[in-house]
Amino acid sequence: MEKQETYNEAIAQLKAIVEDIEKGELDVDVLSDKVKEATRLIKLCKDKLFKADEDVKKILEEIDT
Repeated sequence: MEKQETYNEAIAQLKAIVEDIEKGELDVDVLSDKVKEATRLIKLCKDKLFKADEDVKKILEEIDT
C-alpha cells in the first residue's frame, strides 16, 4: 500500500504545483499530469479535514454527555 501524504505534505505539494503552473513553462502533457495530481491532493485534504471535523464533533458530544 502506498504511503498517504500528511495534510501538510499535501498542501506543500499543491503549492509547488501552483507555482509550476503559474510559471507557464509546463508542457501540455506535464500540465495535465500536474492538474490530475492537484485534484488527487485536494480530495485528500478535503477528506482529512472532513474526518478531523467529524472527530472533533464526536469528542465534543462526549464531553457534553
